[in-house]
Amino acid sequence: MFILEEKDIIVLDIETKNTFYDVGRDNFDALEVSLVGVYSYNQDKFFAFEENELTAVGEMIKNAGVIVGFSISRFDLPVLQKHFIGDFDIFSIPRIDILDEIEFALGRRVGLDILAKTNLGYGKNGHSLEAAGLYHDGKIEELKNYCLNDVKITKDLYELAKRQGYLMIPQKEKEPTKLSFDFSL
Repeated sequence: MFILEEKDIIVLDIETKNTFYDVGRDNFDALEVSLVGVYSYNQDKFFAFEENELTAVGEMIKNAGVIVGFSISRFDLPVLQKHFIGDFDIFSIPRIDILDEIEFALGRRVGLDILAKTNLGYGKNGHSLEAAGLYHDGKIEELKNYCLNDVKITKDLYELAKRQGYLMIPQKEKEPTKLSFDFSL
């Protein structure tokens, strides 16, 4: 008798060498990956993959049962997809996009930093537009720290929402709104 290993749940975030300000709005093909941060539940470990390690990232994604992220449907996955064309369709992997869930329910988006501060009591350690600068300045360890912090925040929000069934969504000049989450696929 053998035991089948359960498919992994991974939490994913990417950083790019450039931004939409550099390449034009929605020009995903022109964005270049500088770093991919991943948390693997099966391995209980964080990973930071540099641009020359995208094959390893692809294997991790291809073998995942679920990808969890924040705005992954609109940013991370479209940017990554071009690296895996002919190998697999990244959008065929089941995913949980926390920002999509919020937008579908409330009709608006909310930033990861304020969402984290409202629910976890801590926030991001930088701004996404600074990530390209870190790459260009050769500050790869700082870039890894920034990206993996976003992965940790997303993981912690996902786990909190699973555990309590909701997240508090910040509102401008109002008390936060309680939004129920059901992550069953």
